[in-house]
Amino acid sequence: MNPESPNKPEDKHLDRMQRKKAVVDEKIAQASIERGVLLVHTGTGKGKSSSAFGLVARSLGHGYSVGVVQFVKSRSDTGEEAFFRNQKNVSWHVMGEGFTWETQDKEKDAAAARKAWQQARIFLQDPSINLLVLDELTYAFKYQWLDLAEALADLAARPTMQHVVITGRGAPEGLISAADTVSEINVVKHAFKAGIKAMPGVEF
Repeated sequence: MNPESPNKPEDKHLDRMQRKKAVVDEKIAQASIERGVLLVHTGTGKGKSSSAFGLVARSLGHGYSVGVVQFVKSRSDTGEEAFFRNQKNVSWHVMGEGFTWETQDKEKDAAAARKAWQQARIFLQDPSINLLVLDELTYAFKYQWLDLAEALADLAARPTMQHVVITGRGAPEGLISAADTVSEINVVKHAFKAGIKAMPGVEF
């Protein structure tokens, strides 16, 4: 075989990568819009909130200001809160009453959700907030603690360059339609089902 043959594996790889690069470069060139994006992290798997907090770290790396409002969750001993509360550009609010099977009080949960949304609206009207995390917000729609249409109107009216990430299972179709990026995180295995306790640094 001719050692200079264009059919050598390395030549095929180079050709394939060059064609792929041309496609990617074209898509990058076509993406010219600059504005804040609405992201939704949903699904039954672990990592929705963790991914959102990764965006908090990324935003802080750019010198941005971040707001966090936690719906449902009530504990204030998580590793992410302990770390991010010490950052000067972060405003962190834990405003839930706990999971519904713990509170067993619909009105109390609804009142907490409405109060949390009041704080969210303050952030949504503040152009100095570059990233807003609305953690576990989807449950407020599932249990009808908040009106989805009103929430979507508030989200649509936010400052042009403000990014928002919403987490939680069962994101409603209206929210998915309004979002720019939606990621569904599904469970394949979870240590809890094998009897392993929630471990600090991994689960909280």
